[in-house]
Amino acid sequence: MPGLSPMSQLLELPLQTKNCLLFSTLQESTFGAVLDMVTDRVSTAALLVLLTHFYKSHYGLFLGLLALDISSHWLQMFSTHLSSKASHKDMGDSKSTLLRLYYQHRYFMGYCAIGAEIAYILLYMLAADGNIGSPYEVARHAVAERTVYGIVLVIALPGCAIKQLVNLVQMKTAADVCVRYDTHRYSSKSQ
Repeated sequence: MPGLSPMSQLLELPLQTKNCLLFSTLQESTFGAVLDMVTDRVSTAALLVLLTHFYKSHYGLFLGLLALDISSHWLQMFSTHLSSKASHKDMGDSKSTLLRLYYQHRYFMGYCAIGAEIAYILLYMLAADGNIGSPYEVARHAVAERTVYGIVLVIALPGCAIKQLVNLVQMKTAADVCVRYDTHRYSSKSQ
C-alpha cells in the first residue's frame, strides 16, 4: 500500500519527539543506542527510496541524501566507539560549533530531525496527490497555493537543510577521528 510508509512515518513522529525521554533511557545501553540509530536510518531510507520513485528525474538527489545520512551516522557511531565515548551524541569536545549546538540542544536537534522527516513525508504526499514536477516545483506550487502542506513545508525545510549540513560536518569530523586513530595506532607500532 503506497500510503503505508508515510503514515507510519507520521505515527512515528510522536516517538521522535519523545526520543529524549523514551530512548534516552534506552540509549544508556548499547542496545538502546543501536536500536535508536537503526530505526532512524531505516525509516529515513524507506522514505528517500519512495521519493526516488515519485521524482524519477531527481533520484540522484534522494539517493545522495540517503548515502549522506547512512554514511555520516555510521562514521559517527564508529568514531564514537574508537573514542570510547558513551554516546554518539556526546559532542562536548567537538571543534564544530554546529555539532555542539545540534547535539547539546535537544529542541534544536528535534526541529532539524523532525523537519527533515516531515519534508520528506510532505514531498511524498504532494506527489501521491498527483502533483507532478521536480521536488522544487511541487514544493513551490504548494507554498504558492498556501496549502497546509505548503505552509508546513516552509516550516520544515530549514530544519531539513540544517540536518543535511550537520550530516556533512558530522561525516567529516567522524572521518577525522578515524584517521587520527589509525595514524596514532600505526605510529605506535613503528616505535
